[in-house]
Amino acid sequence: MKTKISIISLFPDFIKTIEEHSIIKNALNAELLEIEILNIRDFTDNGHADDTVYGGGKGMLLKIEPIVKAIESIKSEESYVILLGPRGNKFKQEKAKSLSTKKHIILIAGHYEGVDSRIKHFIDEEISIGDYILTGGEIASLVLLDSITRLIPGVIKVESHTNETFENDLFEEDQFTKPEVFRKHSVPKVLLSGNHSDISSWRRNNKVKNTINNIQREEK
Repeated sequence: MKTKISIISLFPDFIKTIEEHSIIKNALNAELLEIEILNIRDFTDNGHADDTVYGGGKGMLLKIEPIVKAIESIKSEESYVILLGPRGNKFKQEKAKSLSTKKHIILIAGHYEGVDSRIKHFIDEEISIGDYILTGGEIASLVLLDSITRLIPGVIKVESHTNETFENDLFEEDQFTKPEVFRKHSVPKVLLSGNHSDISSWRRNNKVKNTINNIQREEK
């Protein structure tokens, strides 16, 4: 099944750069993914996609009409429409898994002071990638695009998912490669032992340790 991800943005060229790299490029070449990019300005009468805020206030707000026109130009019964915004549900791995099963996802990249609040009547969900401010929603849309794409069946090997961070609610274990010793820092001896049972046990314990350490850092 091919997954289609459409991104509605003021800066389509910014989005296009990801198409030439890594897993995204492989998914496109394998025809497992289709990326569609729509310029909000193409759905305006005069090229102006923003305007001043009713009631006064700083900055400019994206207008509702061109965004809705863009949505309606591509939306079908299989479409799932997402606004990238700070008040949305926090994006997590489980949400990425859920979205990877959708046939068509429409992402709206906000900009300036945001989008006219009436957009909530035309979307299925608002998603936030974290509690911080970005210049625009383009970076956030690329985060979702990348995270979802790698979970589409056939894009990467299934076994590559199973030991990743956030699988089974645990962080990934520490990993090492050559050289065996670097500036007095050595690879754990158990990983050099060849004893697969001991190695598996060490990896499980290390995952738990890393997860606990992360929780404790966040609580400070």
